[in-house]
Amino acid sequence: MKLNKKLWAGAAALAASALLLTACSSGGGTEDTATGGGDTGSANNADVPSWCGPEEASVTFLDGYIVNGWRMIAAETGRIEAELCPSVTSFEIIDGQGDTQKAISDINGAVATGSDAIVVHTASGEAILPALRQAYEAGVVTVPYRDGVGGEEGQDYDIWIGADYVEDGRTFGNWIQEQFPDGAKVLFLSGPAGTTQGLDEKAGLDEVLSDPKYEFIGEQPFEITEWDPSKTQQVLTAAIAKHPEIDVVVSDYGPSLVGALPEFEKSGRSIPALAASDGNVLGCFWEDHQETSPDFKMMTIKTGTDNIALAMQHAIARATGGEIPAETAFVGGVFEDSTSSDKPVQCNRDLPDDTYLSSAALTGEEQAAIIAG
Repeated sequence: MKLNKKLWAGAAALAASALLLTACSSGGGTEDTATGGGDTGSANNADVPSWCGPEEASVTFLDGYIVNGWRMIAAETGRIEAELCPSVTSFEIIDGQGDTQKAISDINGAVATGSDAIVVHTASGEAILPALRQAYEAGVVTVPYRDGVGGEEGQDYDIWIGADYVEDGRTFGNWIQEQFPDGAKVLFLSGPAGTTQGLDEKAGLDEVLSDPKYEFIGEQPFEITEWDPSKTQQVLTAAIAKHPEIDVVVSDYGPSLVGALPEFEKSGRSIPALAASDGNVLGCFWEDHQETSPDFKMMTIKTGTDNIALAMQHAIARATGGEIPAETAFVGGVFEDSTSSDKPVQCNRDLPDDTYLSSAALTGEEQAAIIAG
């Protein structure tokens, strides 16, 4: 069924091209019909991205757990990307609410209700792989992104669009090594148990910080926070009470730390060095506390709220017969570093806390509008 659908889409694309050539040569009103309205076809087509093909498609984004502003902004970024393609007839966002069984049911439901393409950001790792495989075998374009789901491209799903989390871990590790050449006690916080993001980042950290003078404290491979700000506060507060010496806190959801970091100062300790993902609230927090906490150095990596755009492009291209993007992975890198004048810490107090200034897709003001609803 998968092969037949793709062959059909390719034939339809060729037929559409033939119709367009006929319309151009005849000079009649067919151009308006083909482009959906009153403007000339050439003007409209110039605004249609190459990954948007001529075949209509319904698209569903399934997020395993829209638990924070990051995921809310990412989901809406996906919607905005889909709206760039006039061939997308409908777009739906479904929240798995952190429940693996619901996430599986949501995938099955999207297939049953006729979605032509699904983009999936799991919170359950490989547990959803059988549901993805069923969707793929049913002829639905299936694109998991960011978190790994196991399986193989072309067998269990069309393509996985991922970030190099191991490289993010190396970036954290290299900065820690620079700041603490004699060694350090490192506390690492990530999301749900088993998330590939946390596991891969830890692999990168271990690769760089292999010398025994770097000690990872707390639960291993990372403290589980579900990327939930309230749980993160509980976990970090408990760790502060348990460990009298913490030199560095590493977190792949940096803004969630802000509620608990003052516990260091309350206990008479300086806030330690922080290697994390960026967020406006975190930048402003650093500005407010870096003088009273002399150990509070900070480096952040780009948080990637706009990563979903590439996944959407791949899904829509395959579903509509568009040009498949050459890129298959996200490019991260350092966003802020308080120890370097090249990448100063950023804070915009006119914006809500839960905005991400590293986003290339949406300005802080646009993110604020999404959060406000």
